[in-house]
Amino acid sequence: MDPLTPGFRIDTGRGPLRAARVVVATGGKSIPKMGATGHGYRIAERFGLAVTETRPALVPLTLAVQELDRLKPLAGVSVQGRVACGRTAFDEAVLFTHRGLSGPAILQISSYWREGEAITLDLAPGQGVAAALRAARGAEPRIAPRTALARLLPERLARQIEAEAGLTDAPLGAQGNAALDRLAGLVHGFTLKPVGSEGYRTAEVTLGGVDTDALDPCTMEARAMPGLHFVGEVVDITGWLGGCNFQWAWSSGWVAGQAV
Repeated sequence: MDPLTPGFRIDTGRGPLRAARVVVATGGKSIPKMGATGHGYRIAERFGLAVTETRPALVPLTLAVQELDRLKPLAGVSVQGRVACGRTAFDEAVLFTHRGLSGPAILQISSYWREGEAITLDLAPGQGVAAALRAARGAEPRIAPRTALARLLPERLARQIEAEAGLTDAPLGAQGNAALDRLAGLVHGFTLKPVGSEGYRTAEVTLGGVDTDALDPCTMEARAMPGLHFVGEVVDITGWLGGCNFQWAWSSGWVAGQAV
């Protein structure tokens, strides 16, 4: 802001520019190799606007070394599942990776997960795994538990669940109801505690940003600084997968454009 001249002065490599209004559409910190820097947050703070905590979102989650070693056979396995953190859950694909967990359901839950929290995977949502195992035990008692599970899950995942439940030494017919319930419980409630995320390097969006209370929702103009507008990802608005964040960027940009 130039105190001697109405409007704004912006110093660039090609010399100063003057404008009656400025629209900050710099995005967030996500994918820095594309040029993301978080510069828009610094602009907001220089003009006294509140900026909420920023963190990577829609991002793969990472696991501790010991869990990665245990789950190493699952790298590359994908399954349609449900991922829950607290009261929030998403029913989409889950992918086990060499670094941890990815896939749409994991990206979605990453916006809600915080360090120190566990997430729970239901690897066969809507399926009666316990009943299916009991039926298989009656019909084919000599098969291994993993063989019955592999009819519901990818084979490598079935083997891992069998090992996690400690049922690798006896056929299905030798397993009591408690053992089968334990197996089914792991399928529907496989709990892991991520230690972090892959960060802004792979995050699709940035959570947090310019506080929405500081902006007029009809114009995206800063309430305390007339003529200064913030749109898109630089604002504290984060949508789900499926184009929501693109739509927010376009819609907020359109609103600001009508005002200027």
